[in-house]
Amino acid sequence: MLAARVLSRAVAQAATNGKLLGAVKNKKPVRLMPIRFSGDWTYRTGHIHHPLYKRAMVQFAGGFMWWWILWHLYWDWGHIVGEFEYPDTSKWTDEELGIPPDDEE
Repeated sequence: MLAARVLSRAVAQAATNGKLLGAVKNKKPVRLMPIRFSGDWTYRTGHIHHPLYKRAMVQFAGGFMWWWILWHLYWDWGHIVGEFEYPDTSKWTDEELGIPPDDEE
C-alpha cells in the first residue's frame, strides 16, 4: 500500500515537471490515476425526481397490494387459521399412532 503511494507520487511528480501534484496550464488539479469502476454511480447523490405518472403508478400498485392482502385476510381467513376443526389427539389409538402393544417384546 505504501509502495503504491510512493510510486504514484513519483509518477505524478515526474509528469508535472517536478511540481508535487501541481497544476497544468489551465490551473486545474491533475488526476493521474483513474479510479476503477468510476461510472455514473456516486455515494449519496441528490434526490432523483421521477415523473408524476411513475410515482402515481407506484402508489397505485402499493395500494392495490394492501387492498388485496386485507381483502383476503377478511374474506378468506380460513387459509391462515385453517378451515377444519383440529382433531382431538386424546381419541387417537396406539395403533393409529404406530405404537406397538405393551405386551409385545
